[in-house]
Amino acid sequence: MNNNKFIPHNRLLNPHLQTLLPRIIRRTSAFHPSWQRIILPDNDFLDLAWSEHPKQVKNRPCLVLFHGMEGNFFSPYIHGLMQAVKQLGWLSVVMHCRGCSGEPNKSKRIYYAGDTADISYILQWLENYLGNVPIMAAGFSLGGNMLACYLAEQREHAKLTAAVIVSAPFMLQPCSYRLEQGFSRFYHAYLLQALKANAIRKLQRYPDSLPISMERLQRIKWIREFDNLITAPIHHFCNADDYYQQCSALYKLKKITKPLLVIHAKDDPFMAPEVIPTRDQLSSSITYQLTDYGGHVGFVAGKGLTTQMWLEQRIPQWLTYYLDTRNDYTLATN
Repeated sequence: MNNNKFIPHNRLLNPHLQTLLPRIIRRTSAFHPSWQRIILPDNDFLDLAWSEHPKQVKNRPCLVLFHGMEGNFFSPYIHGLMQAVKQLGWLSVVMHCRGCSGEPNKSKRIYYAGDTADISYILQWLENYLGNVPIMAAGFSLGGNMLACYLAEQREHAKLTAAVIVSAPFMLQPCSYRLEQGFSRFYHAYLLQALKANAIRKLQRYPDSLPISMERLQRIKWIREFDNLITAPIHHFCNADDYYQQCSALYKLKKITKPLLVIHAKDDPFMAPEVIPTRDQLSSSITYQLTDYGGHVGFVAGKGLTTQMWLEQRIPQWLTYYLDTRNDYTLATN
């Protein structure tokens, strides 16, 4: 299989099959993660899930993963990639956004598409914790937009050797409208239900921690409404439109200086055409790969009864180039 080019499974050209099949064939993880809780300066917490206990392995490259909206370790694209790089000898860890590890976060805030503070904190913490090893990152969907914002904000000071972003909604407002159309409303309903369930757990544990009553929360029918009533005011945006405008990473890609691979699929049912950047909107450090097929964080290849998760080969293959081969790191051999 050519790792560079995505060739979809010839029976899986439908974008919804590409999107949903990994959720079916990767329903359980091949390993049990090692969990670790990090207490933040505001007395809130972030939960990490490691592929292996970090103190039991030495001098290995580390891949940090940032999940999508309401994702976690159990998302197939997360534990599947972690297993893939584990087999290469790399260490990996997923940072759970606040409230996404199964326990409501304490503070009067949640995570959002432009949230760079927690990424910045955890990457600095990892640098101190792991010592002199390459740290790389992969961000998916909303987590990819967050990672792009971080890379643009920190530029050459970003605590990463290289990064990959997959299926990121670089233009938030058009993507919010896309999710309200056609079959994409199926995904909208799923995401909204997860958002509301998370917010309900938070209000039950910490009353008055959100700027909305339980009754009003339960009546929300659209993600844009959720963002207008909760996400925007909590994080000091005027409204949902202001939040989408300020946190859309497309406007910031030109500032990125670290090596970055961005992967989008033209048939992504979560995305609007506006997320596809022009060459002028990309910095010279960005490699952009646009595929005809792949769905949303799907990219299922293979033939006949055999399926292959292309991202689990493409991402390590691309990142390997940026590892420092002068040191005794375990490298991919693709």
